[in-house]
Amino acid sequence: MIDPFGRRISYLRVSVTDRCDLRCVYCMAEDMTFLPKAQILSLEELDRLCGAFVGLGVERIRLTGGEPLVRKDVMRLVRSLGERLGNQGEKGGGLKELTLTTNGTQLTKHAEGLYAAGVRRINVSLDSLDPGRFKALTRWGDIEKTLDGIFAARAAGLAVKINAVAMKGVNEDEFDRMIAWCGEHGFDLTLIETMPLGEINEDRTDQYLPLSVVRRRLRERWTLEETDYATGGPARYMTIRETGRRLGFITPMTHNFCESCNRVRLTCTGTLYMCLGQEDAADLRAVLRDPAVDEAGLREAIEAAIARKPKGHDFVIDRRQNRPAVGRHMSVTGG
Repeated sequence: MIDPFGRRISYLRVSVTDRCDLRCVYCMAEDMTFLPKAQILSLEELDRLCGAFVGLGVERIRLTGGEPLVRKDVMRLVRSLGERLGNQGEKGGGLKELTLTTNGTQLTKHAEGLYAAGVRRINVSLDSLDPGRFKALTRWGDIEKTLDGIFAARAAGLAVKINAVAMKGVNEDEFDRMIAWCGEHGFDLTLIETMPLGEINEDRTDQYLPLSVVRRRLRERWTLEETDYATGGPARYMTIRETGRRLGFITPMTHNFCESCNRVRLTCTGTLYMCLGQEDAADLRAVLRDPAVDEAGLREAIEAAIARKPKGHDFVIDRRQNRPAVGRHMSVTGG
């Protein structure tokens, strides 16, 4: 699939649920109202949609949420998608990688199953190593549960990358510690600029921390070396000479990554967003549930949506009007 700007779409991010067992302050309001279950696609419908995307050239699928591992029986979907990897099963073919973004709370139960299904690397959201700060950031979280999950994933053979949202006055004093901790345990680390998505209880203008500032500070202690390493996502990586691990930067605000965007996002309701930072979307649920639409018709609907993919997003942090650039929460679109 080629979009109107010549970019090949090969990466699909799939939100399997908008629900989560945490309430991270930059992601959700504490009193979130979640979607009625009747609006959520079944696991079989999600699998069918993913199969259509793979048939159209998608090579990487990342499962997200909310928290994907809180969805009942989600491992059935993981195993089915795993059968599409390479030539491992009867569905094998164009899918080269199946990955997952998680908060880690369910990994002690599912890490071995993920590896058995063909997942080889995961991203775990961890914004602080301080137990009190972690609880404050997640509102409900217990850092020991997340850490236990991270180490269970490592023991199962999964490569773990830690994702941390950089927040001014919140966790900016921890990045040196996190780099050292990741180096000690063999994890890569990616820092992410806060994005203006969804109404929350916090003021994002106070939280926003440009990663250009963070990178400059980190160079005072660490030797950051250029690398051409890439995972297919938006992060730009450097290697930390002292630890031998990679440090990624996702910078939608200070330096957007739209020119090389290769991805689209599918929500748990079957809504396809061609851009994280735009409201235009395609309703694939209606197509999927129309008995008159066959597989060819489903693929045509997907291709028609890709033909509307915009050049880039419109993210901006504006102190004059403290409202999100996009009204939907990250948990709705998929993290």
